[in-house]
Amino acid sequence: MNIAEQLVEVLIQAGVRRVYGVAGDSLNPIVDAIRRAPGIDWVHVHNEEAGAFAACAEAQLTGRLAVCAGSSGPGNTHLVQGLYDANRSGAPVLALASHIPSDQIGSAYFQETHPASLFADCSTWCETLAGANQMPRMLRIAIQHALAEKGVSVLVVPGDIADLEIDHPTGEHTWCAEQGRVVPPSDQLQALADAVNDAETVMLYCGAGVRDARTDVLAFAERVHAPIGHTLRGKEWIQYENPFDVGMIGLLGYGACHQAMHQADLVVLLGTDFPYDDLLPGRRTAQVDANAAHLGRRTPLEVAVHGDVGETLRSLESLVKHKESRAFLDDMLRRHERALARAITTYTGEAHQQTPVHPEYVAAVLDELAADDAIFTVDTGMNNVWAARYLTPNGRRRVIGSFVHGTMANALPHAIGASFAYPDRQVVAMSGDGGLAMLLGELITLRQHDLGVTVVVFNNSALGMVELEMLVEGFLPHGTSFASVNYADIAAAIGLDAVRVTDPRQLRPELTHYLANRGPTLLEVVTTKNALSLPPQVTGAQIRGFATAVGKTVLDGGVGSMLDLARTNIRNIGAIGGTR
Repeated sequence: MNIAEQLVEVLIQAGVRRVYGVAGDSLNPIVDAIRRAPGIDWVHVHNEEAGAFAACAEAQLTGRLAVCAGSSGPGNTHLVQGLYDANRSGAPVLALASHIPSDQIGSAYFQETHPASLFADCSTWCETLAGANQMPRMLRIAIQHALAEKGVSVLVVPGDIADLEIDHPTGEHTWCAEQGRVVPPSDQLQALADAVNDAETVMLYCGAGVRDARTDVLAFAERVHAPIGHTLRGKEWIQYENPFDVGMIGLLGYGACHQAMHQADLVVLLGTDFPYDDLLPGRRTAQVDANAAHLGRRTPLEVAVHGDVGETLRSLESLVKHKESRAFLDDMLRRHERALARAITTYTGEAHQQTPVHPEYVAAVLDELAADDAIFTVDTGMNNVWAARYLTPNGRRRVIGSFVHGTMANALPHAIGASFAYPDRQVVAMSGDGGLAMLLGELITLRQHDLGVTVVVFNNSALGMVELEMLVEGFLPHGTSFASVNYADIAAAIGLDAVRVTDPRQLRPELTHYLANRGPTLLEVVTTKNALSLPPQVTGAQIRGFATAVGKTVLDGGVGSMLDLARTNIRNIGAIGGTR
């Protein structure tokens, strides 16, 4: 057995079933070992960046280790973008970065890079395999770091070392994939309880850290009559069937979240590292997070609690008094419903008949027709807005995007990883035309592996989010538009079932057909460039910027079926006791 074969054996022991990458020179011993090993597959993508994105999506969706690989030099540098996304998204990913021959390192050899430096900022662990005597220990350390740190580990493997005979037998090994929950210190709990009890009104703002604490968050909100806002990453875990929901803040935001956050006596941040500090109130804030490094790095804190969200809220139950008045909560729920109703009317009525097609209408119909357990992958940019406002979570659907790293071109390669992880589930890539164009070759990957992915392309021949950013800063958009491209024709030439929709009346029947097709499909919709979304709160500077950059129609996008939930919450107010 050589080192490459032993490496593959360890991956199989760790539960890895596939490796995403592009074969090449120094990586060949590993690729060949995978070819000969039962129980693991080599997934050929068309750019190593896409392989890293695919592994990121698989790891996020399954919670298990996913693996990608790149050959020496350019193969490694292509990996970087996707690894940044995986590391910042908290995805346990192992990258196998092959290297030039070990005796050539430092000689400016062909394709030489310095992987330890290259990957330092996009990984939690990066080391070079120096000899056969370091295996299998080194690989096991790499895997455990990825699982423990919920991030990227990079094992650099010189091609000649991969071909050496092993020094040590592989043996058996068990990794620790499930971590214990952080129980907060009692003095921090008491400080939080005192702050909540002293505050007349409380607002909860939830991130992805509430994933396993949904029941606890809702029970706590009921106890203190707190409206609940959420980040985009927190949306899928807390927004559905939530009688306290008031939406989101920020450019993607909607509803009364901003008002609730800035009018509450105390804001409690739960499992979120929301980066936009200028949108936070900057006063009377408490934060609960299992990662102590997150505490206070976005806003000054009155109370900092290091603990798992669920453990913390359950421990608070006996310390926090039940608040009598619902007046603040009920006021925010009414404001939320009115805000959604105003936004909805912008695109009701004749919207489904307007040409070019409104992207909001596309997102709304997609939300209606998609399966209850669909997996959506979302490109960065305006598609983030449409996903935030229109995709309705239900506890079974998943939404994956580059929500922390914020790169373009992520939706299609994320969908590849999602489809490999869950081949029996409906996978929908919400792609912008700008993002799709960046990694267009991955349409070939869909066809090559016959993946059940539906790519929905929002084609407005522009970088819509960049235009919005320019407008609010007072700049006329420049360098953001490009010639019209027929992506359906390109997809059809590759072998996908594809159609181009220009008439909104085509949308529902075509989308119904393409979502039902279990093979790779692409539905391109030519959308208007004038559908730019306003945030819930607009500053004077932004208004002046829009006024300066004349000639654009900026519309407040709707929020789909979430209006139904808001109206249900309003109807329930009259049936609930308590002081108004």
